[in-house]
Amino acid sequence: MGQANQVSTRRSLEHVHGVQVIQHSPFELEEISQNGNFPQSTYGRLTIGVNQLLRVHTVQRVWQQRPSCLRPIHGCMHGDRHLGERIANVLTSIPFIAVGIQAPRKNLNSKLYANSLIGVGIASSMYHSSKGRWRKYLRWADYTMIATATVCLSRALRDENPKLLMAASALCLPIQPLMVSAVHTGMMEVAFARRAVENPELKLVHNVHKMSALLGGAFFVADDLFPEIPYLHAGWHLAAAIGVGACNKLLE
Repeated sequence: MGQANQVSTRRSLEHVHGVQVIQHSPFELEEISQNGNFPQSTYGRLTIGVNQLLRVHTVQRVWQQRPSCLRPIHGCMHGDRHLGERIANVLTSIPFIAVGIQAPRKNLNSKLYANSLIGVGIASSMYHSSKGRWRKYLRWADYTMIATATVCLSRALRDENPKLLMAASALCLPIQPLMVSAVHTGMMEVAFARRAVENPELKLVHNVHKMSALLGGAFFVADDLFPEIPYLHAGWHLAAAIGVGACNKLLE
């Protein structure tokens, strides 16, 4: 009867997440009961198991509390709430196509960047005009296309980029597009600021870019914090298109 209870308890514990039941010989149990001492080997195994369990829970807790930029894209939970907002978001996606058509195409990298801007406009238009189960996949395609454009811009601005960074960007692009966009956008901002210092003719364009970037960032954050306010996303589209158009001056 005692052995049957032990087997039942062990099977129940095996279904508990993070619990690993270590089988032992019945002779070890008898030795514990008779001597009243805990064998050193069993004590060591239990200590190691508890430490591993604590480490796993710590890592899981930290990973669950990671910022949104490190989380996969699962689709937008709000936006395009009525026909007017949907139309506005689609129409304000078209300027990205126009900016891509007008972008310089001096070499292969600049051509890739120009075509990626056209892809941003197309992906954004398709997402905002979509409904149903395809919407979450098109949201992922939208963010991924934006990240691709930032990577292409980095390659167009610099002939040589760190190979490790580009490899990491390519690896993270499908699963963490926001993080990739943030890294390469920061690199572009630094390059733009340096060029504006070296070339006074770029100062006016750089100021336009800075103002549009600040305005676009404000629209983007407000759209996330106040989803009930309409047309904020369309405003972000326009501000971002102006900022991207200013970046084309760097490639001339």
